[in-house]
This record gives sequence, C-alpha cells and structure tokens, in this order.
Amino acid sequence: MFEYRCSSIDWKPSPIVALATSPDGSQVAAAREDGSLELWLVSPGAVSWHCQLIIHGDPKSRISYLAWISAGSKGTSRLLSSSIDGTISEWDLFDLKQKVVLESIGVSIWQMAVAPPSIKAGCKGPELIQNGYLSEKSDDEEESGTEDELSEKSEVCDRHLAAACDDGCVRIYSISELDKLTYYRSLPRVSGRALSVTWSLDAERIFSGSSDGLIRCWDANLCHEVYRITVGLGGLGNGSELCIWSLLSLRCGVLVSGDSTGTVQFWDSQHGTLLQAHSNHKGDVNALAAAPSHDRVFSAGADGQLILYKLAGGTFKSEDLKPSSTKKWDYIGCARAHTHDIRALTVAVPISSEGTFPDSYAKRKSRKQRRKEKPTGFSYHKWAHLGVPMLISAGDDAKLFAYSVQEFTKFPPHDICPAPQRVPMQMVHNTVFNQTSLLMVQESCSLDILRIHISSDCSGRVTTKPLVRVKSKDARKIICSAISNTGSLFAYSDQIRPSLFELEKNKLGKNPWSPNRKRLPNLPFAHSMVFSCDCSRLIIAGHDRKIYTVDINSMELVDTLTPRQERQSPREPPITKLYTSSDDHWLAGINCFGDIYVYDLETQRQHWFISRLDGASVTAAGFHPRDNNMLVISTSSNQVFALDVEARELGKWSLRHTFCLPKSFQEFPGEVVGLSFSPSPSSSSVIIYSSRAKCLIEFGKPTEQGEELDLTFGSNLSDKVEGRIASIGLEKLGSGNRKRRLEEYKKESKKGKERETFEMGTWKHPVLYLRHLSKSATLVVEKPWMEVIKGLDSQPVHRHMFGT
Repeated sequence: MFEYRCSSIDWKPSPIVALATSPDGSQVAAAREDGSLELWLVSPGAVSWHCQLIIHGDPKSRISYLAWISAGSKGTSRLLSSSIDGTISEWDLFDLKQKVVLESIGVSIWQMAVAPPSIKAGCKGPELIQNGYLSEKSDDEEESGTEDELSEKSEVCDRHLAAACDDGCVRIYSISELDKLTYYRSLPRVSGRALSVTWSLDAERIFSGSSDGLIRCWDANLCHEVYRITVGLGGLGNGSELCIWSLLSLRCGVLVSGDSTGTVQFWDSQHGTLLQAHSNHKGDVNALAAAPSHDRVFSAGADGQLILYKLAGGTFKSEDLKPSSTKKWDYIGCARAHTHDIRALTVAVPISSEGTFPDSYAKRKSRKQRRKEKPTGFSYHKWAHLGVPMLISAGDDAKLFAYSVQEFTKFPPHDICPAPQRVPMQMVHNTVFNQTSLLMVQESCSLDILRIHISSDCSGRVTTKPLVRVKSKDARKIICSAISNTGSLFAYSDQIRPSLFELEKNKLGKNPWSPNRKRLPNLPFAHSMVFSCDCSRLIIAGHDRKIYTVDINSMELVDTLTPRQERQSPREPPITKLYTSSDDHWLAGINCFGDIYVYDLETQRQHWFISRLDGASVTAAGFHPRDNNMLVISTSSNQVFALDVEARELGKWSLRHTFCLPKSFQEFPGEVVGLSFSPSPSSSSVIIYSSRAKCLIEFGKPTEQGEELDLTFGSNLSDKVEGRIASIGLEKLGSGNRKRRLEEYKKESKKGKERETFEMGTWKHPVLYLRHLSKSATLVVEKPWMEVIKGLDSQPVHRHMFGT
C-alpha cells in the first residue's frame, strides 16, 4: 500500500511539570504546563502504556506540584495539585473536572507534602513514601491472619498537608472528607522563599528547604525549629545563593537534599549532620525519588541526567532507624534519555496486568523461528513485571520514560509516549468543494481547516494550504472537535460551550473562504462530538453524562440520550468517544474506563451495553463501512474485538482470532491511537496504528500456516473464551446458542489455512494521523521528533561532542 506523507502540521507538546503515583501504585498522573492532567496506566510486560484520561484544567494556574493521597477506609484516593497562583485544586477523575479546594493565599505554592498516616499506638499500618507507594517489608515483618483485625481496630487520624510558600512560610492544612481544605497552622516565616517540604515517616517532624541555602527541621506538634542545616558547606557554591529544590525523607532516618548547585547530599535527620555529598549534576537538582526498599535514591536535574545512588552493604532493615556513618551511598550510574531538563520523578509498582498471560503459559516452549533481532526498546519486556517497581521521569521535552529500579544500569529507558499530546485531526475526502480533500487540525486554542494537495509524481509528498482559522473565545482550551463528511460544517467545544460553523466559499474578497457561526441551543460543554454521515445532525457527548442530538437545519435539540448500565449505578462516567455507522443506524459511545453504550438512532434508544472488554480501556473504535453492524474495538491490552451490534454478540472474526492474536501484535509498539477502514466496498481491511507502527488486518483473507499465533491457553481455551464472551454481554443468550458458537469457534480455530492476515510495519518518525485515500493509498501525517524539539520554548541540554 502506497503512503503519501505530510509533515507540515505544527506540533508543540507542553512540558510536564509534576508527577504523582496513586496510592496502589497502578496509575501515574502527569501535569503539564498548559494546565492539563493525564492519567497513565502502569503497564507491566507490554510495550505500550495507556493514557486513560485527560482533564483540561485552567491554563493560567500553572501547576507546581501533585500529591496523591489515600482518603477514607474504602480505598478511595484524592489527587491534589498546587499552583503558582496560590491555589490548591482537586482533580475529579470520574467527572473529569478540576475544582479548587483552597482559594488563592496570595503567594505562590512551590511544593506540597502529605503527612504519612498517623495510627494510634498498638496498631501498625503500611508505611508510605513521599510519592505514595507502599514500602517493602522484610519477611519478619509479615504477619498472617492479623491484617484484617488490625485494620478494623486502627483509627486513622486526620491527615495534614504542608505547603511550601513563596513568602518563606510553610502552611499546614487539614484534609477531611469535605471538598475544602481547612487551615490548621503555620510554621514561623523565614528569610527567602520556601521551595521544598517533606515529612518524617513518623509525622513528628517537618523538613523545609528554602532559597537562603538552609534546611530547617521543625517539630510538627510544637511548630518550633529543632535545628537548621547550611547546605552550601557540604557541596558547591555559597549558602546565600543556593536553592533547595527537593527533599526526601527515608525510612532509615536519612534526609536527602538536592540543590541548585547540582549537589545531592545525605544527612542524619536526627541531628542534621552530613553523611555524604555527591556533585555529579551539572545543573540544578529538580527532583528526588527512592526505591520502595529505600536502598536506592534517584536524582534528576536541569542537565538532563538521571543518577542512581545505592546504599553500600545492602538494605536497611525496618527496625534499623538510626543512620550509620559507616554506611555510604555510592554513585552507581546515570541515564540520559531526555533532551531537556527533567522536572519530576516518581516510582510506580504495577499491581495488575492487562491481557498478559500466566507465567505457566509464558514458559511453554514454542517452535524456534528465524527472525530479525528485536530492537533495544523491546528489552522493556525483560524487567517490567507485576510487582517490580519502576521509575518514571518527565521534563521539558514533554516525554515520559520508564526505568527499572532494581536493574537501572542494565536496561535502557523505555519511551512511554513517543508522541506526547498528539494533535487531534480529521480528514474528509471528496467534499462538496469540487471534491477537495480537507484536513481539520485541532490546536490548543484554535481550529485550522487545511486543503490537502497530493503530488502527481511518485514522490508521495503532500502539501497543505490553510483556508480558515477559528480561534476560541478568550483563548479557552478546545476539548474536542468534528467536521462533517461534506466539509461544509465543523464544530468544537471549549470548557464553556460547543460552537458550530459553516464553511463557505466566496467569489469575492481577499479570502475566498469564510466560517459562519451558527447558533446552537443552550448545551453544556462536550467531551466528544460527531456529525451524522448524512450531515443532518450533530451529536454531542456533554460533560453532564448525556448525549444530545441537534438538527442542523432547524438548530433545535431533537433528542437526549442517557447512558445506562445493566446494573443501575448512581453515577455514570461521561462519554469521551463517539462513533456512528455509515448508514446512521448505530451510535457507539465510550467512556474513558472502557464501557461501551450502543444506541439505535432510528428508535433513539439504548440497544446494548458492553462492560469493559477484557477489563481494559478502549483506545480506538469504528463501524466497518462494509458491514454497518460490525463495531471494531481496540483496547489498551492490545486486543482487537469485532462486535456484531445488531445481534449483541461477538462477531465471527472475534470468535476465531481475538483470543489467539499473533505475538507480533501482542507486542505492538506504542499505544493504538486510531483505525482507518478501506473505502472500497469490496475490501474488508482495517489499519490499526499507533505513533510508532501500523497493522493491516484483512478480515476475510487467509494467511500462511507458518504464522505463529499465541495459543498459550491450551486446553483451557474454550473456558477462557466462554468466560470472556459472558463478560461482554452474551450471558443473555441461551446456553444452547452459546455452546453452538463455542463449538464453531473450536472448529474454526483448527483450520490454519483460514487465519486472517496481520501485516505489521513500523515508522521512522512519530505518526500523528493516518487515513485511507483509496483502497491502495493512505495519507500519513508525521513529524520528525528533532523538528518538534526545535519548536519547544526551552532549549535542549547542551552536550559537548568530543573531537569537534
């Protein structure tokens, strides 16, 4: 298939300024400079991570720090962020909202720290590190049969949050079940700015670092200063010119500091004496993180380096709370994955696996085949496993990288998001404007309508010409957008309301193209929108969890759909993806957690509810134009499902191949971001693509018998298939019908000559968008990453090339 390539699209991702790990270690929140927040699922044993949801916050607040805390005894958690404007916000991960829980205090908040849970004497609880993951326990600490009793008897006191403020004061707030934070007390104000803060693990002391080069130890109960440390004496530079950017308190009684001179120092937290100092960074040390065992410390800074320090002589035991001057912290090695400053670090521990197979199946021997050597990036499989801690770094280059905590120097970093903040776009072919192809590009605060010109030679080059640019009011962030198949209508929604425009071509005037705003009914802002294929209706998924249908001709609201699960739930998450069939019979709405709602647009009623397929989120979907009843779904666990919507069951293709996909597809590099169907009525192919690779699936074409399939379930395959079929709604069918379909699956799975084709291919540059132009040609929108780096606001870290 011939690929026409376009690289003229502007792409400028926003830097990541803060990271936080959920209390259970399974999710990582990343805050960007433009005010948006991303939630990533920690993925063990797979090449791709999944960005589960994106919340568009206030771009003017400038997030400075994230803190993820466990709240209550029901296992709930709360994600808080501090801002340079002096506010503290909570992020609702269910309703996808940012709400202010502390109004501006008049000064900037540089950092926050949540006090470890304080449990009354006689009861022991889990120990938490600063970024919220559980610490490791030795074998003698584990007690069987008593954990439930202790948790029932323990009474957790109110949690406190300390905020380091620009006026030199550390303010303490009480965290309650209410939405707002309650002011508790303040520590005495000091000279300079309070830049960093952390708690001791017993919550009895607070450590703060300031811009005057001093670390102060405070009594958390009496609020008086216990001692102070002059940091400049152990490292480089003057104390008055030194800023303490990061502090880390370890379980062994050691306090770690990172400052503006590039020095990482280890202190005795009991008396404030220096244990060891390392000056390996060539710039400010912006972030610190520790392994769950507390025998490894990581530092990252403005020089783009990530450095590992390891405790000599093994790990500290839990009862060894006194730091020993005889034990040293050795410099082990460094990694340079980022091209810009590293701004944040965190450690996550995967606790769940999406679509991975049990170890007993993984160890089964398979027939050896000759194949090309896998690239270095696939070494992620060798160390990323369940329960194995991994380090995540982020910075000004807008990227996220994962590292092995235990084998940091052995394996290279893993690029979590090869295309950060991918530019949303949509192409329409054969429009009403003389069959011109148009491309709509969604920028942060504007929409661009571009005309596509495909070269007639064999070069495969594609050029674009801007026709219209529509800016959002007051530079508000655009959340979603859509363009009709005719190209004459396009719409977007910001954080206030949706807007609809009609594109017109004028014969007179300087600019022959003009957008005319059309007045929509009073609707809430949307998370997703789509036009019907006949361009007569605009369908909007509102933030209030309802789906609205607007008639384009009359501009009236004609119907409102409410998503409902089979089991009544008091709250439904909002819809974030919408897809319609080419005959406008079906509408599929998908939320960020992977639940699918199918509606019959003729009867305007919900037809089918499909719970989370394989327990994973949906990354891309679409109705096949050849069969309007077939809904193709791709999940974050690298599974592909073909659903028969009309019959409310798995399609024949899924029964034969979903649970025995080729290993090459199971290792599909990058997160699947889209599907593209062939426009030919005689073709049944679909292209599933990520920013790094693509896979062409022929739904009706057999493959060679030599293709290796992942039949790891063995004799339990039928049980596995039956369980998964039941999990997506087929439990309504009769047992005889289900048995008949399973028998059909068994027979079909044995016919190797009828296996469908999976043609894999990788790309050199990150791909933002792919769309079929014809049966044998596609449009690929890509951008070399080096060009993206040149367009960022900050400059890359300069590295001297020896010999030049």
